[in-house]
Amino acid sequence: MKKVLKEAGWLSLKLDKTPLYSLHQELGAKMFEFAGWSMPLRYTKVTEEVLAVRNSYGLFDVSHMGRFFIEGEGALELMQMSTTNDVSKLQPLKGHYTFITNEKGGFKDDCILTCMGKDKYFLVVNAANRVKIGEWLAKVAADMDLSVQITDITFSSASIAVQGPLAPRAVEKASGLNLSNVSRFSAVWMEISGIKVFATRTGYTGEDGFELYVFNVSAEEPENAVEVFKKMLEIGEAVKAKPCGLAARDVLRLEAGFVLYGNDVDEGITPVEADLMRFVKLDKGSFIGREAIETQLARGISRKRIGIKMITPHIPRKGNRVMVGGEEVGFVTSGNHSPTVGTGIAMGYLKPEYARPGVKVEVETRAGVGEALTTSPPFYDTSVYGLRRSTKPEARL
Repeated sequence: MKKVLKEAGWLSLKLDKTPLYSLHQELGAKMFEFAGWSMPLRYTKVTEEVLAVRNSYGLFDVSHMGRFFIEGEGALELMQMSTTNDVSKLQPLKGHYTFITNEKGGFKDDCILTCMGKDKYFLVVNAANRVKIGEWLAKVAADMDLSVQITDITFSSASIAVQGPLAPRAVEKASGLNLSNVSRFSAVWMEISGIKVFATRTGYTGEDGFELYVFNVSAEEPENAVEVFKKMLEIGEAVKAKPCGLAARDVLRLEAGFVLYGNDVDEGITPVEADLMRFVKLDKGSFIGREAIETQLARGISRKRIGIKMITPHIPRKGNRVMVGGEEVGFVTSGNHSPTVGTGIAMGYLKPEYARPGVKVEVETRAGVGEALTTSPPFYDTSVYGLRRSTKPEARL
């Protein structure tokens, strides 16, 4: 029935709910539809939520993201063929950022893959691509005649992102563990309020933090997920940590220069054009899309992703044209006002000769033509914000 409703355009009549749905309502979240889910857009002002993450920490419900277990003796071979990064180098409880590409080298999705043990992987994909990726992996496994089990656990688990400079200390306090040796993209099992949690040192904000996975919960049996979220919120009261919605998450990822599927990358854009070849390992052997990517590297590209920082007080938005001297040289794929930087920022695709830092461009916004400079994200001062900041706020937890 749900599929029929979606196809008929009556999506609002049947939205999926995360295990934290009722808690969001209790906390006063403004809800909205995202990829077929009812999700928190914001709790207070988006600016307040963004700055909480940059200066303390924020809590995000990201349970809408697709989650899969891939296991069996063919699991490594399947993921090595299906993704661009080198899965053979992943030891247990280690992960990486990677892409699933089509035969033409375009993005089917960008995702996080973590090795949970011998012949077992945990894959997190974008919410809108969950069904597509599940079907694609099953097809690849069948074509390769692999012994592998692909299990979609999206509706039987929850994901809570704890993000910000004080996030690691908060998770340490909640779990009683010393997490200083858990490196970026590594994972660890822990207990929070007596509840078993699988935690990865990952995120989509540019800040340090963890994504906490609670298994064996659902919208009908949400108690363990709710308890973990409440515990992390309680610990953060002294440092003004906040629950945050997806609007703040989108601003934060843009400030960090992270791509959004459907805006900045899709099946018609390749890692070469997106300037993300550092996550494509051409020395690992065969993978789907490899030949197309190598051909593009040899022939060159007609567009390349770059950051755009406004000089004038205009707010760039997706679809805005980018000009140089009256000539159209590209377009914006993501744009917004940055509370951290204090001006409009964007990412987009420009002709390669202009897709380098320091080029003065004009952006045709709804409020008129604004002046801007191209730049390499992140947009913020990395000595003050983000993973490489020189000092962290004092943790009074």
